[in-house]
Amino acid sequence: MNELNPDSYKDMLDTVQAFHDKHDFKNTGGEELTYRLALMSEELGEMSACVTKGKSKEDLAEETADLFILLLGTAISADFNLNDAFWKKMDKIMKRDSRMVNGRIRVSEFKD
Repeated sequence: MNELNPDSYKDMLDTVQAFHDKHDFKNTGGEELTYRLALMSEELGEMSACVTKGKSKEDLAEETADLFILLLGTAISADFNLNDAFWKKMDKIMKRDSRMVNGRIRVSEFKD
């Protein structure tokens, strides 16, 4: 058996795919997109609770990992290449200007 490379997007995606396969997500509703959105909202709420309630960095890391796993699984479920989408989006947003909005930096497509 090959050892997994923790820095490999492919190994992470393959591991999430194995999790989906193990629990038969495809045939049991686990890959239904509105369900996945609800799960991601739940994890985002748990991340928010970590920040607003002063929970540990370890708790925040765990909740963030949960969201990341769900994001990878959503790419599997919706059948798109998240790695390609990431790099396309980064190329796009790196060209954007930033502004201070209400005292915080904002990088967006500003449409004045």
